[in-house]
Amino acid sequence: MHTPASFGRAFAIGITLNVVYLAAEALWGVLSHSLALLADAGHNLSDVLALAAAWLAEVLSKRSPSARFTYGLRRSSILAALANAVILLLVTGGVAWESIGRLMAPTPVAGKTVMIVAAIGIVVNGATALLFASGQKNDLNIRGAFLHMLSDAVTSAAVVVAGGLVLATGLTWIDPAVSLAISVLVVLTTWGLLRDSLDLALDGVPRTVDYTKVEAYLRTVPGVADLHDLHIWPLSTTETAMTVHLVRPQTQPLAGTPEEAQTTLLHTVVEGLRTRFNIAHPTVQIEESTYMATCHLTDPHTV
Repeated sequence: MHTPASFGRAFAIGITLNVVYLAAEALWGVLSHSLALLADAGHNLSDVLALAAAWLAEVLSKRSPSARFTYGLRRSSILAALANAVILLLVTGGVAWESIGRLMAPTPVAGKTVMIVAAIGIVVNGATALLFASGQKNDLNIRGAFLHMLSDAVTSAAVVVAGGLVLATGLTWIDPAVSLAISVLVVLTTWGLLRDSLDLALDGVPRTVDYTKVEAYLRTVPGVADLHDLHIWPLSTTETAMTVHLVRPQTQPLAGTPEEAQTTLLHTVVEGLRTRFNIAHPTVQIEESTYMATCHLTDPHTV
C-alpha cells in the first residue's frame, strides 16, 4: 500500500513563520499608520488558515478506518485542496478589485516601509513554499499549500519592484497595475488546482491514471474473457481506488483447480494494478459468463 510522505514538520515551520510575520506586519502597520500593510496582514491571515486546513487534512487522512468512515478520512485532503484553490482565487479577486479601483483613483504608496516589509515577505513566503516543493507534484493537497505560498512570494516581489518604480518615477498607478498583472498570473496558475481538486471531489478518475489503459490491461490478463462496471476514483489526493467485474471464460485457461485459478487471477490483477497504475485499493469481483449482474450505472463509453 502506498503511504504518502508526511509534511507535518513543514506545516509547523510554515505556520510559525507566517504567524510571526503576520504579527510583525500588523504591528508595523499600526505604528506607521499604513492601511496597505494592515490589509496585507489580513491577506497573510488567509495564508495561515490555508496552511492550517491543509495540515489538518493531512492528519485526518492518516486516521484509521472506522465503522462509520470505512475508508477513513482520506478525502479530507481533497476538500482541503479544493478549499485552498477557492480561498486563493477569492483573495486574488479581492486584490484585483482593489487594484482596478486604485488605477481609477491612484493613492499615495508608503514607499520604503512597504518595500521593506514586502522584502521580508519574499523570504518568509518563499521559504515556506520550498518546504512543500518536493511533494507538490504527487499530492494535490501539498500542491495547494505550495501554490498559495509561492503566489504570495511572487506578489511580495512585485510589491518591492513596484514600490521602487513608484519612488523613482512618482507614478502611483504603477503599484496597482503590477498588482493586477500578478493577480492574472495567480489565477492562471491556480486554475489547474481548482479543476483537478474539483474533479477529485466529484470522484473523477485521477489524472495520473488512464482509464482506457487500465481497461486494456485487464482485458489482456490470462483468465479474463470480458469485464464490466469498471470504476476508478480517488480516496485522497495520493491514493486511488477501483472496482471491476471480471468475467471468466467457459474453458479454464489457467492450471490447477478452479479455486487455485481464481486465486492466481486475483493475485495477477491486484499486483498489476499496483505496479502499473499505482492503484492500491482495488476491489475485484470474478464471475462466470452466465452471471452478468451490474451496478446499474451508465457505462462511460456510452456517455
